[in-house]
This record gives sequence, structure tokens and C-alpha cells, in this order.
Amino acid sequence: MDRIWVTVTTKFKNRYSLKVTSLILFLCVWQIASIWIDVDVLPSPTRVASSIHEHLFAGDLLSSVAITLTRVGVSFFIAMAFGIAVGVLMGRNQNWDAALDGLLILSLNLPALVVIILCYLWFGLGEFAAVLAVSINKFPIVVVNMREGAKAVDMDLLQVTQAFKVPRYRTFFKVYLPQLYPYLLASARSGLALVWKIVLVVELLGRSDGVGFKLGIFFQFFDITSILAYSFAFILVVMIIELLVIAPLDRRLMEWR
Repeated sequence: MDRIWVTVTTKFKNRYSLKVTSLILFLCVWQIASIWIDVDVLPSPTRVASSIHEHLFAGDLLSSVAITLTRVGVSFFIAMAFGIAVGVLMGRNQNWDAALDGLLILSLNLPALVVIILCYLWFGLGEFAAVLAVSINKFPIVVVNMREGAKAVDMDLLQVTQAFKVPRYRTFFKVYLPQLYPYLLASARSGLALVWKIVLVVELLGRSDGVGFKLGIFFQFFDITSILAYSFAFILVVMIIELLVIAPLDRRLMEWR
């Protein structure tokens, strides 16, 4: 048992050291590139960090990130909820799969910008249109992942539960759902990365607050330092969510393997 613990600890330390080393290398390359090119065109990491501090305590960085994060969260959960339901339905039922496959392909290839513009034109420049546009753009990707997950479920295991007359709720939570966990987590990870990028476009085009709106203002003034400051501030928030929520959830849900 002690050997196993030492092995796991060593692997974790090695992975952690590699991540830290790659981050330090990235910052060093960035610092050198900013000096070689032009600090006004490519601000240095220290300059961006100073800008983050300035916007955080003297500006509205915190409120802008909170507004954008709220839109990300609402859109994410709406897209995940409907996407999981439709994806499992298509994966389990061939008739539904055939009926909806054409619409799924259409929605996958519909440009995000077109969806955003249409939602604003149809529903106005309001919060409902913004959240709806983001959810629609994320929804088909969740459907694709969950459909493949539902198709990959081991039907022999389900037949075993029927033979032993296992209650349906236990079959669902103990046999069926665990086989979908990898696809759920893949949808969550890709969804979080995609949704916040689309939210920024939505805010840039039709909202008067949030990180995307602020980036539009900085763009007009060619303020590259502030653009990078707001961008990296929100990236840091998303990374914290990944480390503190999604990664532990991944380890917990995949323990059965």
C-alpha cells in the first residue's frame, strides 16, 4: 500500500512540475517576444499583470467577469440539459436518430455569428436573446457527444440487470449512467471552453456590459494591454473552475473504472 501511495505521489509531483515548467517557459517566451517586437503591440506579462491589478481595484473588471460568468453558467446548463436529453434519445431510438440527424447536421454547420444576429433581430438586444444564442450554439455539440455515448452503452449489462430483476432506478444510476460519464465530462469540458468564447461575441455585438463589451471598447482605443488583461483574467476564472470543479468531479465519477 505504501509503494502504491509513493508511486501515485511521485506521478502527481512529476505532472505538477511539468505543468509549472511549461507555464514558466511560456511566460519567458512571451517576455522575450514583447521586448523583441514592441511592448505596445505585445505587452509583457508584467505589464498585463499590472493592468489586471489596476482594472480589478480601480475599474470594473470584477463586475464584468461576474456578469459574463453568469451568462456562461446559465447558457451552459441550458445547453447541457437539453443536449443530454436529445442526445440520449437519439442514441437509444433509431427512429428519432434518423428523424433528427438532418437537423443536427444543419445546426452543427450553422455559423455561430448567424445564430447570434438572428436571435438579436428576432428577440431584441436583451438578456433572453443573448443566452438563447449561446445555448443554441452549444446544444448540437452536446447532442453529438451524448448520442455516441448512448450508442456505446453495453446492452449486455442491461440484460443482466433485467435477468436479476434489478430495480430500474438502480439500473439507471449504477449501470447505465456510469457508462455515460466520460461523454458527459467531455461535453462539459468542451462546452465550458466554447460557451465563454461565444458569450464574448454575444456581448460584443449586442450587450452593454460584460467582458465582451469591455473588449469592444478597448479595441476602439487600441488598448492591447487591457484586452489581454481582461482576457487572461477570465481565462484564469475558467481554469479555476476546471481545477476545483470539473477535475475533482472527473476523478470522483470515474472511480468505478
